[in-house]
Amino acid sequence: MVVLIGRIYDETPPGASRVLVDRLWPRGVRKEGAPWDVWLKEAAPSQGLRNWYHANPEEQVEFRRRYLEELEGTAARAALAELRRLGQERPVALLTATRDLTHCQVPVLREVLEREAVD
Repeated sequence: MVVLIGRIYDETPPGASRVLVDRLWPRGVRKEGAPWDVWLKEAAPSQGLRNWYHANPEEQVEFRRRYLEELEGTAARAALAELRRLGQERPVALLTATRDLTHCQVPVLREVLEREAVD
């Protein structure tokens, strides 16, 4: 399974399934013609975890731990299953509106998908 990460404003490789994995709809983006194929907000951190991490950006390790715990929930597991299904057909590009791709949920989500693909 090939998992790419990027921002919604960047170009993605042709042929990849483009999946928005943010909880909130990006500001200023119209639903018609949105630059992604699927929106899986259930794969994103909860509102509570987002707010906590925003207030504690230095707590990246704790954020990762809490997010991995959330990904064990029913809705998140269904979203992961959908991402795995999409990844069987072609590469998956996990997209976010976040400016900092290093300090957000996307690298953690990619890690989970890649780890499960190896297992």
